[in-house]
Amino acid sequence: MSDNKLPEEGDRIAKLLARAGVASRREVERMIADGRVAIDGKVLGTPAIKLTDLAGVTVDGKPVAKAEATRLFCFNKPSGLITAERDPAGRPTIYTALRNAIPQSAGRLMPIGRLDFNTEGLLLLTNDGALKRAMELPSSGVPRTYRARAFGDITQEQLDGLIEGITIDGVRYGSIEADLERGSGRNRWIEMTLTEGKNREVRRVLEHLGLQVSRLLRTAYGPFELGELARGQASEISRGDLFNFRRTLPKQ
Repeated sequence: MSDNKLPEEGDRIAKLLARAGVASRREVERMIADGRVAIDGKVLGTPAIKLTDLAGVTVDGKPVAKAEATRLFCFNKPSGLITAERDPAGRPTIYTALRNAIPQSAGRLMPIGRLDFNTEGLLLLTNDGALKRAMELPSSGVPRTYRARAFGDITQEQLDGLIEGITIDGVRYGSIEADLERGSGRNRWIEMTLTEGKNREVRRVLEHLGLQVSRLLRTAYGPFELGELARGQASEISRGDLFNFRRTLPKQ
């Protein structure tokens, strides 16, 4: 296929490969730049090409499976699991637990964002690299809600100040909505909603306020909630709910 005669119909190849679960759209574009993607044996020289399907497309010399319909799963991640396919230290990963929680028909699933080793709760997984990237981008503004059990002295007034954002050790954290749940004593639950999801953001912010976090769980990501999903179990988001949510995301 000549690069001078690119099809006008279809989707850009990076989008199709992302939908097929190869990698995110940006990662696919890097793979193309590195000469790892070919069509009918010819190395692709541009990510601008449009295709109606992935017939004849190879990555690293291997044929790409047909792009499947986008699927999205909620998983209640237990504490003590790494959000990765493998861990050099040999610690168990989320995929160890997912073997029994996700149907084999789901294929390769990628986590949307990460939860730390000791953080539990809602982890979304998808087979669509484009959806993964769109939900992770801070510019998309998808809210994440956490509940943290923390020890120390804190007031609602102090937490209200986080709505303006905060800078810690040179790192700027954007607006955070934080509410101190009712109770007494120095061991309290705090609910926090944020849209950036920087590495260890909740823990670092609360520790900066002088609190010690003993438990942290994510309860919601966008409109999807943990609800009564049992620890270590997963459930699939309906196609209708997924379709309606995707319509709210900014176009990438």
